[in-house]
Amino acid sequence: MKPYDADLDVRGGLSRRQFMWLTGMAAAGVAAGCATNPVTGSTQFMTVSEEEEIQIDRQYSPMQFSDDYGPVQDTALNGYVSGVGRALASRTHRPNMPYSFRVVNATYINAYAFPGGSIACTRGILASLNDEAELAALLGHEIGHVNARHTAEQMSKGQVSNILVGGLSIIADVAAPGLGQVASSLGGFGAGAFLASYSRDNERQADALGTEYMVKAGYGPDGMVELMEMLNSLNKSKPSAIELMFSTHPMSDERYQSAVNAVRTTYAGAKGLPLYRERYMDNTARLRSIKGAIDEMQKGDKALAAKNYSQAEDHYQTALKQAPNDYAGLVSMAKCQLIQKKYSEGARYARQAKSVYPQEAQGHHLSGFAALNLKEYESAFQDFQASQRLMPGNPNTLFFMGYAQEGMSHRPEAAREYRRYLQQVQQGKYAQHAAQRLREWGYGR
Repeated sequence: MKPYDADLDVRGGLSRRQFMWLTGMAAAGVAAGCATNPVTGSTQFMTVSEEEEIQIDRQYSPMQFSDDYGPVQDTALNGYVSGVGRALASRTHRPNMPYSFRVVNATYINAYAFPGGSIACTRGILASLNDEAELAALLGHEIGHVNARHTAEQMSKGQVSNILVGGLSIIADVAAPGLGQVASSLGGFGAGAFLASYSRDNERQADALGTEYMVKAGYGPDGMVELMEMLNSLNKSKPSAIELMFSTHPMSDERYQSAVNAVRTTYAGAKGLPLYRERYMDNTARLRSIKGAIDEMQKGDKALAAKNYSQAEDHYQTALKQAPNDYAGLVSMAKCQLIQKKYSEGARYARQAKSVYPQEAQGHHLSGFAALNLKEYESAFQDFQASQRLMPGNPNTLFFMGYAQEGMSHRPEAAREYRRYLQQVQQGKYAQHAAQRLREWGYGR
């Protein structure tokens, strides 16, 4: 039995199936020719169909949501944000797209859209907004990207964004560290791994569309100006918390001035429309009650990125004193402990995280990683199995399942998992370990 499938390739860590799917998708689009832009009505070169936009969305958006610690468990808050989003979506150029809206547990400041209409905003940005009109501007902007087909446009021009090839390459890259190094092995793909990066032209168009949609839905256009003022202010006071948003959504004085001019001219007659501040405050009261904890987690993330582990630990500890069962706080603290190879402490926080939010994958993955390093192989396998069930697609999970089976001396089972891993990743020390074991056990060439 060979350790590698016949249809494996090494193009950036992609399997031959994945590579052919990507190139085949583009070829099918070229054959289809041009398309009519749903916003402008003009003809444009487009190699990605609407069905493919939806397929890409369904494949990759769950990974990004999980990387952002999953949707919040506050069903009322999710329902509120979803209601605002649906009211906007019904007034757009593509009202029949399968839109969905959620708040994710991440505390950095961002909102993003996938090409099929899956849209998320983080707790960090919601805690920074002042009224419902700002929320409508935020969601309207993201809906604008979907309606103008900005991600599909990037793919069609050969500027394939992180959402596709970049995301898959990251899957290969995270396999690079050695078995004893944990920083890149802790479950996530890295913040923003699957997010598209837009051009300034894309951003201007999304701003214009967002303002149009929010006014049609009955919101005062000043909400868009307020949103931009808030983001610019945060960029000065908390640059690390908003870094990812500004990298994927480039901000400029021109964008801000365009919004101001649009409110003064095109939407002058709509300035009397409401901003719904009280309604926003009522619906976000529970979230804002832990804003102090969110701020501490943002500081912890900054310290962790700078490898100031004791400082990060202090910030996460302060956050957890204010919000003891916060899933993002528990996962972040578990990562901080595991990176320092404090496996028992990391295991404790990871177990608490998965008990708080058993439907989300990262807590299980971290618990499994801790158990693996504590040589608790059966427990580790069960955790990784749960992680794989909840969030398929991370090849590291397959490797660790194999490593746990190897630790239990279950060679056939370990070989099966290692082969599944090697179907996705062929480079790095994990791949070397898997291939070496397959050869030693008689599964090699």
